[in-house]
Amino acid sequence: MGMRMKLSDLGERRIIDKIIKMLRKCPQALLPLGDDAAAYELMDDLVLLIHTDMLVWKTDVPPAMSPYQVGRKLAVMNYSDIAAKGGKPVGILVSFALPSNTDMNTLLEIMRGIEDYSKSVGAYVLGGDLNESNEIIVSGTSIGLARKNEVISRFSAKPGDFVAVTGYFGRTGAGLKILLEGISVDESIKEPLVKSVLEPNARIKEGIALAKSGAVSASIDSSDGLAESLYELSAASDVGFIIFEEKLPIPREVVEFSKITKTDPLEYVFYGGEEYELVLTVRKGMWEIAEREVRSIGGSLFQIGHVIEERKILLKRRDGSIEEIKRKGYQHF
Repeated sequence: MGMRMKLSDLGERRIIDKIIKMLRKCPQALLPLGDDAAAYELMDDLVLLIHTDMLVWKTDVPPAMSPYQVGRKLAVMNYSDIAAKGGKPVGILVSFALPSNTDMNTLLEIMRGIEDYSKSVGAYVLGGDLNESNEIIVSGTSIGLARKNEVISRFSAKPGDFVAVTGYFGRTGAGLKILLEGISVDESIKEPLVKSVLEPNARIKEGIALAKSGAVSASIDSSDGLAESLYELSAASDVGFIIFEEKLPIPREVVEFSKITKTDPLEYVFYGGEEYELVLTVRKGMWEIAEREVRSIGGSLFQIGHVIEERKILLKRRDGSIEEIKRKGYQHF
């Protein structure tokens, strides 16, 4: 008998790899296991996108987050991965595991957060399940629809493609530090940072616009942090990236916060996580098309680097020096 392995010996990525090795491939599945969402081919060129994500109160809910915001975040988490594949969210199924002494209002407020955010993106709560447990766990399963030729995988980035993101990075990392360590900073800095943690948004319109543009070769949602997302895309497409420091979209308040706390803003940019932006690669010669589509729906697209052949994730500093971006995104276990 070999030694028994605990989950903590492996970490999330290796656990998922072991599970995937056990599973059969569904013949109707358009995307490989391990992508942001499952894509199941229906008739008439339509694809059903399915994704599931859960929130465990003890580990996933920062102090100051209200039950309503917890529900809203659960919906954002679930719809963001549908968006990363270019899909339009249709609805969500929600399962609750709750201690019996939970305040009824807490449950209703979580539900209201899910319903309100779903409504804002044109989706519906379609059902769910209720169970008893010794802590609060909320799990969502989102479904979306896309056209077969518009579904974006993680697997087709090519050397020479541009690397892009749909928004700013760094706010959530700095905001979480404020919430966890009670750091006092000026309200004009604190407010946008904390808000980014408590009230995130999924880039659904951007995902749909990018899918329609036909310009995107690979895409992922950035919930695990920018560095981790780049590593995931790199592994899936078997390519590397060079990211330019001067092109990173870093908000003013993150720069200010870093000065005050004497920390490195790039720590928040690469390792903050839970931004729910899309991290994507745009085909050579198609940048203007992608940018135009995203602008047409009121979104933004920032070019931050290039795809390279060598499977490394590199950062080109303002002074011209090049260093490797370390992999240290959040992993469970």
